[in-house]
Amino acid sequence: MADAREVICRPAGRRVPGWFTVLGAAGAGLTAAGVSYGAELLEVVGSALVLVALVCLYVATSRVSADAYGLRSRTLLRRRSMPWSDIADLRTYIQYGRNQEIHRVSVLLRDGRTRRLPLALSGSSANRREFDARLDELRALHRRYGDPASDHLPVIAYGSAGRFPAVTWILCVLLLAGAGLAAWFVPGLASDEHAWRAAVPCTSATPAAERDECLSTRHAVIVRTEVSNRETGNWLYFADGRPLERLRVSHEGAEGFRPGDRVELTVWRHQVRRVAGEHHVWRKNFAGGGEVAVIAAACALAAGYPGARLLLRRRGRRLPDDEVLPSALPFAGALAGTAVWLLPFCYQHPTDPLGSSGALAWAAAGTAATLGMSAWAWRATRIRTPDSTPAAGAGPSGEAGDLFLAAHFLEHTDYNPHGFGTHIVLGDGGPPAVTPHPGPGRFAARRIPVERLTVTNVRRARGSDGESVPRSWHIAEMDDAGEPVRLAAAPDDLARVLDALGCGRLSQNAGRARP
Repeated sequence: MADAREVICRPAGRRVPGWFTVLGAAGAGLTAAGVSYGAELLEVVGSALVLVALVCLYVATSRVSADAYGLRSRTLLRRRSMPWSDIADLRTYIQYGRNQEIHRVSVLLRDGRTRRLPLALSGSSANRREFDARLDELRALHRRYGDPASDHLPVIAYGSAGRFPAVTWILCVLLLAGAGLAAWFVPGLASDEHAWRAAVPCTSATPAAERDECLSTRHAVIVRTEVSNRETGNWLYFADGRPLERLRVSHEGAEGFRPGDRVELTVWRHQVRRVAGEHHVWRKNFAGGGEVAVIAAACALAAGYPGARLLLRRRGRRLPDDEVLPSALPFAGALAGTAVWLLPFCYQHPTDPLGSSGALAWAAAGTAATLGMSAWAWRATRIRTPDSTPAAGAGPSGEAGDLFLAAHFLEHTDYNPHGFGTHIVLGDGGPPAVTPHPGPGRFAARRIPVERLTVTNVRRARGSDGESVPRSWHIAEMDDAGEPVRLAAAPDDLARVLDALGCGRLSQNAGRARP
């Protein structure tokens, strides 16, 4: 395959486009019949068939070819040609569906832009080998006629540095917009809430122009109630339609009144705010400034998580595209801690947060706590390269008993059959071994053949290492008697394991700069 002079990728099936044409024609006919006879069901079914036919036709007519010149892709809507001299690298791009991973070919251009090819495509593990074989053929052509930027296959996974965070940007902007919109309503609602609490009953001396601001009462008789399981379908109906025909209330309010009940309605600013009967009283829910301020603060805090992910992506902008970024969960903890003091504070002081000494002390203490938690999160998410990992101190040989470290080999080997190992045990109790448990004891331990292992590189985790490897871990690439194996562990634990194995740690960062 590496000697292939041309690679062509086509979708499976040669006569499938004919079926799509028939399907599209049938859909168009059903849509026309539905429009002619006014049958909405036929219109919907016909339009759906036409849409499905167009999507399938788009996929079926896609084609990708590669030769000595470069890459050519063709779809139903456009054609694209890219010479090898403009291509920096070919990578695997993983899209995440509902219950599956879709692997696609991503092209990195010399100017930093990326293009995703319509083919080859893998939507399940059944055709993953065929996808990998096609990608290997394309990369072989690139090595032959171009100058690849990397000697390994980069995999752009969910947490990779080279993945464009479009959804994260949109979510952050929407949440910030929601927080700003809610905050815009706070002063007006707080003013209305204050006016409602300060309102007094109207008197005969109250001028007509000021009667909207005082409380007026009306007497009515309930003729029937309408109770629904939904909050929007509960009504009170009044005799003779006076003072109004019906009033929407809560579910509990509709259940609390009975036909024939005489009630007193309290009206403020042309709205019924209270219905009082002999056995039940209903009050209309009043959205005050404190409640909306809490919503605004919650939206702002929720926007902090995608904002933290964008900050980490900015922080790791110099990393290779396939290296994974640290998790933003420490910032989520800082945001949760901030919510503990900020949400009650916004509820109690929606419009004048610094109006009293108590509020000022509350805000100062909460801000200090937030700064402390943010500093901890910043340190916990720092990007540690193998260069910056401190050398391990004394090995476990000077300690009593065995030491179990969370570390595992990623490949199937005789000392790690079927990837069963989850820990490595070190100590005077025996040679270094792989165990499927965190101790104590060396039950089911498999000795690591130290004499066969040679470390070739120590690096950060990549998308190709899989999601079983935490983002903060490092990977030691080893040669096991000619077979490549990888050992994953936390940076400090990995350094200790390598020292105990007697393997020298190499610091290879060649090719870290992006093309």
